[in-house]
Amino acid sequence: MFPIITFSRNVFIPVTNMCQNSCAYCGFKRSPDDPDSYILSPGDVENILLRGAGSGCTEALFTFGEKPETVTVYLDRLRQIGYDSTIDYLADLCRMAINIGLLPHCNPGVLTYEALEILKPLNASMGLMLESTAVLNAHNDSPGKIPEIRIRTIEDAGRLKIPFTTGLLIGIGETRKDRINSLNVINSLHQKYGHIQEVIIQNFTPKPGTKMADHPPPALEELIRTVDQAKNILSSDIAIQVPPNLVSPEILIDHGATDLGGISPETIDHINPDHEWPTVAELKTMVGKKASLKERLPIYPRYIKKGWFSEEIRPLIQQFAGDDGYRKPI
Repeated sequence: MFPIITFSRNVFIPVTNMCQNSCAYCGFKRSPDDPDSYILSPGDVENILLRGAGSGCTEALFTFGEKPETVTVYLDRLRQIGYDSTIDYLADLCRMAINIGLLPHCNPGVLTYEALEILKPLNASMGLMLESTAVLNAHNDSPGKIPEIRIRTIEDAGRLKIPFTTGLLIGIGETRKDRINSLNVINSLHQKYGHIQEVIIQNFTPKPGTKMADHPPPALEELIRTVDQAKNILSSDIAIQVPPNLVSPEILIDHGATDLGGISPETIDHINPDHEWPTVAELKTMVGKKASLKERLPIYPRYIKKGWFSEEIRPLIQQFAGDDGYRKPI
């Protein structure tokens, strides 16, 4: 029997690129003085959502710089839109997505329990990259990248029964032992709460103009080794995701990768803008004849079966999901 390799179809909505962190590898963050810094207006977001719905997407991926409200200019712009709180604005954008016909998946950085509680009923799933349990030079001047803070958010999501995505960023200065520790921490949280639906093994890619622009990316052998470790450490019900626009997934599928993440027919990867998403046809070629490619929703089938979703999004899940929990044929 062929293994099932999954993916989702989404639109990527970068609500703002202002951020409290100063990660050495990040090309997404902009200074408030930079003419390219922004906060998307409701009209901007609506246009993206409508394009996504028209292209057959099921997921609205909302992401932004972490705790942008620490930036005065951001708060001024947010208030011009009519909000004093980022979470209140994000909640309304999620409602907009639901009304247009897309399932929200928010990835807004570290959050309090209270903020997660507000967003839970408006999301099919949520996410936060752990990246590493190690304290790394790449995270200097990045208060949100303190491992304990990120672990707390992931654990709070478990307490709230939020289907959750997390992952490791490979090649930013961590050791092989650090990766094993990170995987063990993620798995222990899942064993306690059962909420980790997927773990991303994402390779660092150098970006011009960043402090790590000349830092070499990890070798394919390191990615293979990490996927092998993830398969051995993580519970069998956790999907191992690899990004198909950053690495050719064929070999990693042979080593245990089971998901190719979200691809978008309408929006670029705003975190890695130089790496285009593959098409669904290209994904099928990548998977080849050794596996069966299936489209999923941002909430995995087993969490649909368990009822880990709210009444607010039930109609969309019923619209999109077949009896097996995967995407109905378009």
